[in-house]
Amino acid sequence: MSEHTPTGARPEEEPPGSTPARLDQGHVQGTGGIPDRFENPGLPPHVLRNADRDEKAAKRAEVQVAGLFLLSILGTLLFIVAYFIVDTEDTVWVPFTNEMSLANLLLGLGLAFSLLGIGLGAVHWAKTLMPDTEVVEMRHPMRSEQADRDEFVETMVEKGAKGSQLNRRPLLKATFGGAMGLFALPLLVQLVGSLGPLPKNDLSVTYWNGRKQPDGSYKPKKWRLHKDPEDVPIRPSEITIGSVYHIQPEGLLEMEHEMQNEMAKASVLLMRLDPNDFQDTEQGRKARSWGHEGIVAYSKVCTHVGCPVGLYEQTTHHLLCPCHQSTFDVTNDCEVVFGPAGHPLPQLKITVDNEGYLIADQPFQEPVGPSFWERGE
Repeated sequence: MSEHTPTGARPEEEPPGSTPARLDQGHVQGTGGIPDRFENPGLPPHVLRNADRDEKAAKRAEVQVAGLFLLSILGTLLFIVAYFIVDTEDTVWVPFTNEMSLANLLLGLGLAFSLLGIGLGAVHWAKTLMPDTEVVEMRHPMRSEQADRDEFVETMVEKGAKGSQLNRRPLLKATFGGAMGLFALPLLVQLVGSLGPLPKNDLSVTYWNGRKQPDGSYKPKKWRLHKDPEDVPIRPSEITIGSVYHIQPEGLLEMEHEMQNEMAKASVLLMRLDPNDFQDTEQGRKARSWGHEGIVAYSKVCTHVGCPVGLYEQTTHHLLCPCHQSTFDVTNDCEVVFGPAGHPLPQLKITVDNEGYLIADQPFQEPVGPSFWERGE
């Protein structure tokens, strides 16, 4: 009989109760001769830190962490002081950048120190004082019994508070609480203080009201309508039916300060209709009477979110805002016929002066621009 098992023949089975062959003591042979189980190597020995062995070292670490939290507090206070006290027009010389805004510099430094102090303080606290012992959790079902979960939460809260040493180290508690509490102030200041004035105070007055005086009042003036960007006055004879002109008040483009802001509010669209095209409604009759020989002027600022209205459809006499498709009917005092706009476009009442140029007979009688909570119908 051959010593080799013939092809296709089954090898002899091991007797019942026999021990499988092992690659090495403590390992079980898997498929292909690869071990499928290893002994647990365990955790390396825990190395104590200076703060664990010496209370003086722990106290030094506490003072260092508290100092970083104090740096955060000072940075937050610097931000607030710079925001409310430093004039935005003040400049300071900075290397490599020449002049820059002093307010921006202090705001940036204050916010940087506020964040940096909290971040470095938290890291140093965890590295020197919080427990750093490695913990092994054996695998178990994903969800424990509810009683065990409740007990776990209670014990973890207690152990966490104890391990953080907040109760033992009141200096850390005070500075950490102060840093975290004050850190929210710059966000509130930015959110509330940077929104600017209420729109009612700003959008109710435009350059058409007259020239602003040093005491804040306005000297009334019937400005001529000037073509933009030519900045020249316009006569009724220049305006044909179906044509549209972009208009600014006389003298606006010569302003040295706040010209862009005033231009945004005072922009007007000027167009000419056949006087018979206006609707026979109260709004239509008002629109025709506030115009001149079929020429009407309306605010260019959409009453939805302030986009510039600039598309005029001569056939339908509709003005269209390209941002969100709000549509206004010029024949009926620019009432909203489609889209999200909340109010008609304000009309500028016009007439002609003794030289035959178009002028504003009175300023806008309602706020221009987007609708808001304090604006009346």
